[in-house]
Amino acid sequence: MNALRNKVSLIGRLGANPEVFTFESGRMLARFTLATNEPIKVNGKWQEQTQWHTIMAWGKTAEIIQKILNKGQEIMLEGRLVQQNYETKTGENRFGTNVELKEFLLLNTVGKKAESTTTKK
Repeated sequence: MNALRNKVSLIGRLGANPEVFTFESGRMLARFTLATNEPIKVNGKWQEQTQWHTIMAWGKTAEIIQKILNKGQEIMLEGRLVQQNYETKTGENRFGTNVELKEFLLLNTVGKKAESTTTKK
């Protein structure tokens, strides 16, 4: 029996320019939000439903993201779901699910060849 794999694929647009952090170790982290849209029927009429996802990329992929991705660009990505829990300043426990990006493809290039990246671990 094959082991189950944690894998997610999304197509969407960046909600803001990526935030990039460099840690003391020199390792880089890029974080951004991705909006995905899905048509749903409400009272017999079709509407777009938007879901927001927090995307995190490490190392070389973070460097590439810093150079080429901007708010509003459409990308296709593949990654894995990562659960996070943390405590707020007021002591409340919070939980969230992020996508740790493995590879992406820039979809809405104008006059350029689409760019992609793959992270090897």
